[in-house]
Amino acid sequence: MSSVRPDRAGTQGAGSTRARYRRILRFAGWNLAVTWWYELFLPRIGLQNVAERTRSKRMRRFAQRFHGLAVELGGLMIKVGQFMSSRLDVLPPEITTELEGLQDEVPPVPFAAIRALAEAELGIPLGRAFAQVDETPVAAASLGQAHRARLAPTDAADTGLDGVVIKVQRPGIGAIVDVDLAALRKVGGWLSRVRLVSDRVDMPALVEEFAHTSLEEIDYLHEAENAERFAEQFAGDARVAVPEVVWERTTRRVLTLEDVTAIKITDTASLEAAGIDPAQVAPVFASVMFDQLFTNGFFHADPHPGNIFVTPVAPSAPGAIAAEHPWKLTFIDFGMMGEVPATTRSGLRKLLIAAASRDGRGLVDAMRDVGVLLPTAETTELEKAMTHLFARFGGMGFAELREVDPREFRDFAAQFGDVVRSLPFQLPENFLLIIRAMSLTSGVCSALDPQFNLWDSVEPYAAQLLRDERGNVVQDIAKQAVEIAGIALRLPKRVDALLDRVEDGTVEVRSPRLEQRVAALDRTARRLISAVLFGALLIAGAVLRAGDAVFGTVLMAVSVLPLLHALFSGWRRR
Repeated sequence: MSSVRPDRAGTQGAGSTRARYRRILRFAGWNLAVTWWYELFLPRIGLQNVAERTRSKRMRRFAQRFHGLAVELGGLMIKVGQFMSSRLDVLPPEITTELEGLQDEVPPVPFAAIRALAEAELGIPLGRAFAQVDETPVAAASLGQAHRARLAPTDAADTGLDGVVIKVQRPGIGAIVDVDLAALRKVGGWLSRVRLVSDRVDMPALVEEFAHTSLEEIDYLHEAENAERFAEQFAGDARVAVPEVVWERTTRRVLTLEDVTAIKITDTASLEAAGIDPAQVAPVFASVMFDQLFTNGFFHADPHPGNIFVTPVAPSAPGAIAAEHPWKLTFIDFGMMGEVPATTRSGLRKLLIAAASRDGRGLVDAMRDVGVLLPTAETTELEKAMTHLFARFGGMGFAELREVDPREFRDFAAQFGDVVRSLPFQLPENFLLIIRAMSLTSGVCSALDPQFNLWDSVEPYAAQLLRDERGNVVQDIAKQAVEIAGIALRLPKRVDALLDRVEDGTVEVRSPRLEQRVAALDRTARRLISAVLFGALLIAGAVLRAGDAVFGTVLMAVSVLPLLHALFSGWRRR
């Protein structure tokens, strides 16, 4: 996907798009610099206490500033804020609490602009397309806006529906998305130059994956197809409901769906008023998401609270989950969907089974299968670390983990931190949406029940997966037998080829570990030279300053350059 320059996002409003682009970059650049200063530089020079003492205030200030920026700019900035607000399990409350309002407070577009765009797309006046349209939006999202309506009598007779929701794109959203993606590509380029980041993830590739998903999200024909595919996936499943698509009134920028508005999944007060226990909703929601990720392979990648309703159902109705669960989960907004390839899904299943059984070695093997660890990684110490982690913290929910003495976490980090940091972890390209979906799932479950323990849902699900895996053991053995037979047939020819290369002297022997050590020694030597040069310039400047203040000051100022090289030359990718 080619990069979009902000000044080409549209001929009209080019100045405003350039200003938007620069504003996003200024915000990102400033906060990256602040994070670098407090979280990397100050601890490096022995001032870690300063960073820890100011962290809570800095987090709150960052969240407040980002909140204001996202509400004002809209677009993909809202998506970023929604993701952060859902990370109740990872991000501090200073951030999640401040950003949680972004789910609902996107300012609406005036109805006149919505009407004009919808009529241009449908080719007829709204008064002919629908019997009635409510000008007050039922929801204003970052990329579109929804209004309740009633179908015209003919369409109502054909579809069997009456009440619908019309989802219309925000005017000019295509240009806004192009600008936001251009800014994100620039920020991704900055981060790719930081070795701490580049060793773990290919940021440009990750941004391109997000770009692909975002561009699909503003194609409502694609979303309508996703909705029907999702409905087929859960056909006959009493836990899940999906709105029906009205294709006669759907285009690329206008989507008409059955009105399925119900209780927002995190509205605990309304759930309790309807006789629904939020603590019972959490495990069902987690189980539905597990099915999508680990079994079906086609999943809702944006399950934030605004996209999921809890719909009460009469206990005797066919749609009731059970007498004690007279409700179902209704999913909406299928613009951001993900697919898990069969090979990755198999690795994720192994990952879940290993986590549920507290198997440190199995967890590391599964991480290698899904591509989180490079195949050549030496993982003996990591296996020990995972085994220790399971022994102490395994089975704890997020609420329980919050009660653990922080010194225990610090002790674990001190014991195994170097091991974890030294391993070649990476984030596979297709993991962005998987991580997003699981993060949002965790956040929603924690909001429904602060005492929710994800292990209570993981363990029975993993047990079922394990029974399924054992049921396929005969197929696995047969497959491995075929692979071994193929290797045996190819082995003589490969041995002959190797012997020919040995005789010709063309066999090259490489030792990656030795090369890494030599490279490390070379970097150390360069940094040592810079440190000596810094000391020489600083002392010379201090001595000369008494007689020649200007020249002495210049030498002392210049000494900062070799100091910076000595401190940070190992951070950039080589």
